[in-house]
Amino acid sequence: MEWKLDKSKPLCPQIGEQLCLRIATGEFRAGERLLSVRDVALAAGVNPNTVQRSFESLEQEGILYSVRGSGWYVAEDISRARAALERTREEKTAAYVDEMTALGMGLDEVKNFVAAWSPKEDAV
Repeated sequence: MEWKLDKSKPLCPQIGEQLCLRIATGEFRAGERLLSVRDVALAAGVNPNTVQRSFESLEQEGILYSVRGSGWYVAEDISRARAALERTREEKTAAYVDEMTALGMGLDEVKNFVAAWSPKEDAV
């Protein structure tokens, strides 16, 4: 499992977002056991406490559940992961639009800008 984390931003939400994406896209299935907190921390290059907090947050949302002595599992109802992913997408889109309008662009200009934009080859 590859992790793409921006160390300049809070890590717990990023871990949660990436787990929700992987659940929503079927990479992790309902009832599937996840790697241990320690293994995820090593793979992601973060402190295990950060992963533990992220898992606990997802448990509060009903996306993951833990079994004492066994580990962390994907909840049976993956629609919660899909809904969380959709909320994240909406929040990030709204933040982007807010930033662009603060830079003087109208909503139509933002739409046209995004439609015409393509990533730089070295950024992909």
